[in-house]
Amino acid sequence: MVYRTILFDADMTLFDFKTAETIALTQTLSAHAYPCDPHIIARYSAINDSLWKAFERGEISREVLTETRFMKLFDTLGIHGDPAAFNQEYMSNMSQQPLLLDGALELCRYLSEEYRLYIITNGITKTQQSRFARSQITPYFQGLFVSEETGSQKPHRAYFDYVSAHIPQWEPESTLVVGDSLSSDIQGAINYGLDCCWFNPEHLPYSLIQPCTYEIHRLEELIPILSEKQGSVLETNNKNYLSL
Repeated sequence: MVYRTILFDADMTLFDFKTAETIALTQTLSAHAYPCDPHIIARYSAINDSLWKAFERGEISREVLTETRFMKLFDTLGIHGDPAAFNQEYMSNMSQQPLLLDGALELCRYLSEEYRLYIITNGITKTQQSRFARSQITPYFQGLFVSEETGSQKPHRAYFDYVSAHIPQWEPESTLVVGDSLSSDIQGAINYGLDCCWFNPEHLPYSLIQPCTYEIHRLEELIPILSEKQGSVLETNNKNYLSL
């Protein structure tokens, strides 16, 4: 069966999270006259990434994640501030950063003509909804599923149970998951029996036991995969996409 529904991860699949993170963190640190340089941003990013991985594994709650990340950063920097208040300011700044990865807008515009597009994200509801609402890709999507609202997170089956229950005429065999994270997007899709496409722009080694269905290194590489799956349906449109 051909694909009809595509579930896109948000950050570092469509949205340029790393740049947005750098901007938001720089704004928040600077507002308090705290030190800010690339090493500090890299340190925060490592702390944040580690906590999100723990959250994916179900080891910590989202509340612990948001309460802990700036506490750890402040301890590293010797800052005596209010981590919780700082976190709120940071998330407010982050919510205003709808930056997209190269090719994301063109891809979503093109695919929306043939497919139902949805976003699946483990982010924080208020922040993700604000970024999505400000983004140029919003008109091309039929829904946004944020883990904070679903009661579970990728890669857990309960998250995909929620998604499948809220997409009209859901058909798992005609659904494709596209994401950059092996541990949440790809593992979650595999666990749920869905086809998946790993977006791997950095050419990282594949580390899961089960194989993914596809792997791409640029977003536009998704087009020939779908064109082949659809047969002749997208053959003409594919030429139009390449000229966007």
